[in-house]
Amino acid sequence: MIEVNEKAPDFTLKNTSKEDVSLADYNGAVVLAFYPGAFTGVCDTEMCTFQEDLKSFNDLDATVLGISVDSPWANGSFASKYNLEFDLLSDFDRSVIKSYDVVFEGLGGIEGYTCANRAVFIIKNGTIMYKWIAPSPGEEPNYEEVKSKLKEL
Repeated sequence: MIEVNEKAPDFTLKNTSKEDVSLADYNGAVVLAFYPGAFTGVCDTEMCTFQEDLKSFNDLDATVLGISVDSPWANGSFASKYNLEFDLLSDFDRSVIKSYDVVFEGLGGIEGYTCANRAVFIIKNGTIMYKWIAPSPGEEPNYEEVKSKLKEL
């Protein structure tokens, strides 16, 4: 399990345009928002809340990235429906959710279905500065706490 003050696992994932996006591409703070799946109620609320607060995050020199196991096409439809202006990344092989230890089994009672648990990490200079993993995927992060941590950095 990775912890605060440890090196963040690097990754390269596809965005909604099927372009490669790597954690190493970013110099400032990065807010990784793992979500179980597009169009699933709480995930809709979470990603829309990040969008509503996007200017606040950008003003704190932070880039928001959403990560799920959904395909680039599903994430593209999701981003389009909610006018999301930050990248949604597809961890379709589930390697990143494993490396960040945010694997959730059986979402919605579907045995054998593996997705991301809801989690937020703040990474700066390749180091994990903040970590929150939901006790259950139905719980949202404390957005003000995330912004407060960014202000400290």
